[in-house]
Amino acid sequence: MGADARIEELKLELPKAPKPVATYVTANRHGDLLYVSGHGPLKPDGSMYTGKLGAELDLDAGKQAARQVGLAILATLRSHLGTLDKVERLVKTLALVNCTSDFAQQPQVVNGYSDLMRDVFGDAGVGARSALGTNSLPGNIAVEIEAIFQIKD
Repeated sequence: MGADARIEELKLELPKAPKPVATYVTANRHGDLLYVSGHGPLKPDGSMYTGKLGAELDLDAGKQAARQVGLAILATLRSHLGTLDKVERLVKTLALVNCTSDFAQQPQVVNGYSDLMRDVFGDAGVGARSALGTNSLPGNIAVEIEAIFQIKD
C-alpha cells in the first residue's frame, strides 16, 4: 500500500501546505533528496499549537503538537511532489521542542511526529533523528521540525 492510500486509511486530515513566513522555501530538492524547512504545528484551521512544554503544555499536548507538525510536513511533501508515493524514505529529522530548562522528555514529544511518519511510510518512515530542547521558538510554537527525505521518480 502506498503512502497516499495510508493517509486515506488512517483518516488523516492534512492542513494546507504552509507558505514561507520569511525569506526561504518550504522544501528544496537536490538530486534524490528533498530538504524540508522547519515546520510548526499547523492545524487545519491555520492556527498553531503554542506554549512551552513543562509550563503551559504537558507531554501529551507536546506529542500532539509534534504529530501536527508531521501532518504539515506531509502536506508540503504532497504539494512539492504531487504524491506521497514518491517518498523513498525519511533520511533525517531535526526537532526542536519549546520547553522549560528542567523538561527532559524531548524524545518522547518528538515520537508524536516519528510515529506518524512510521504509520504513513512504514519502516521507510523511521530515519535518523535529533530531538533538542530550546527556550524559545518563533511565535511561541511548541515544536519545530525539519527533515530530509529521499525521493524516487
